[in-house]
Amino acid sequence: MALAGVKVIEFAGLAPAPYAGIILADYGASVVRVDRPDAPSSDVLARGKRSIAVNPKTSTGRDVLKKLIAKSNVLIDPYRPGVLERLGLGPDVFLGENGLNPKLVYARIVGFPTNSPQSDLAGHDINYLALSGVLAMLPGDSKPTFPINLLADFAGGGLLCALGIVLALRSGQGQVVQTDMVSGARYVGSFPLIHKASSPASPLFTGKRGENLLDGGAPFYAIYICKDGGYMSVGCLEPQFYAEFIRRFIDALPAGFAIEDHWRPPADAQTRREAWPQLRIFLECGFATQPRDFWANVFQGSDACAFPVLSPEEAAERFDAVPTAHPTVVASDSLRSAPELGASFILPGTHTDDILKEYGIAPAERYKLLQEGALGGRARM
Repeated sequence: MALAGVKVIEFAGLAPAPYAGIILADYGASVVRVDRPDAPSSDVLARGKRSIAVNPKTSTGRDVLKKLIAKSNVLIDPYRPGVLERLGLGPDVFLGENGLNPKLVYARIVGFPTNSPQSDLAGHDINYLALSGVLAMLPGDSKPTFPINLLADFAGGGLLCALGIVLALRSGQGQVVQTDMVSGARYVGSFPLIHKASSPASPLFTGKRGENLLDGGAPFYAIYICKDGGYMSVGCLEPQFYAEFIRRFIDALPAGFAIEDHWRPPADAQTRREAWPQLRIFLECGFATQPRDFWANVFQGSDACAFPVLSPEEAAERFDAVPTAHPTVVASDSLRSAPELGASFILPGTHTDDILKEYGIAPAERYKLLQEGALGGRARM
C-alpha cells in the first residue's frame, strides 16, 4: 500500500487527530496510538491502529516515548500549543542537526492560527467555523446552521493534516506540519469565499444568506419533505437536468395539480427569480402528496438530479457498514479487492508490550516502566 513501512506515533486526542491517523493507517502506515494509562477512551477512529499506554509525565515514560518517536517517521500532536514542549517532547528535541530524529514529520493540529489572539484558547468545530467566515454563509432560517462537526474538525483539520503529512513525507526532510482548523475551514471553503471576495456579480453568492443558488435560495437546489416524513434532495441546476426533473415531477402528480390561483410552473420558471417563491411552494405541495420512496422511483435512472435522503442505516445497507478508505488507489480496477475492516475501537494499552518489544525496548527497561507506574494498571503486558 502507498504508506507501507511508515511508522506513526499518534498521541490520543479527539476527532481531527485520530481522523488524520486513521487515514494514514487505511493506506498502510503502522499507527501507534499513545494513550494515558488507565484512562477510558471513546475513540472509534482506531481502525488499523495499535495502542500503547504510557505516562509521559514520568521520567521513564518520557524516555521510552522519545525512543519510540526517534524510530518513527511521523508524530501527530493533538494538544494545545506548548503541551508537548512542557513534557520535553517538542519539535526541537527531534528535528534539526542535533535532534533525535532529523527526518521526523512532526504534525500538529490546533484550533486557531498560531499568530491569532485566540491561539491559546479552547474551542470546538462550531467556533473555528464561526471565525473562518464559512459559517455565516451556511443556510438557515433566522441564523446559520452547521453540518455537525464535519467542516472544521474533519475536513479542515484531520483531512488536511493527513495531506500535509503525506506531502512532508514525500520531501524526505524533517518538517513541522502545522494545521489549524480556522484556516483549514477557510481552505475547504475556498470556492464560496473566493466567489464572495472576488466575484460580486457572480450568480452563486450575490444575495444574503439563503438567497443564493447553492445555499437554499433556489427551489431547484433544496430538500423537500414527503408525505411520510421522508426527504428528497433536488439539485437540478443545469437547464437540461431541470427540464428532466420538472417533466417527471409534474407527470407523477395528480391530474390538474396546481397551487393557489391555479399556478403551475411556466417553461421559464427556473431562470426567473421572481417565479422562485411560487415554484418552491409548488414543489413543497407536490412532494407532500406521496411518500419518499414513491418519488425515488419516479426519478430512478434519470438525470433529474433528485435522490432520496437516506438514513445512516439505509446508507450502510447500500454501501459499507462503516466508511472505508477512499479514494481507492490501485494500478487497475481489475486489482481492486474488498477492504479489510479492522476494529473501530481499541482499549488503551492493548498492544503495549508488543509495541515496546517491536521498538527495541529491553525487558529491564519495560520492568522499570511498570515499577514507576509509567504504564498504569491496565497496560496489556
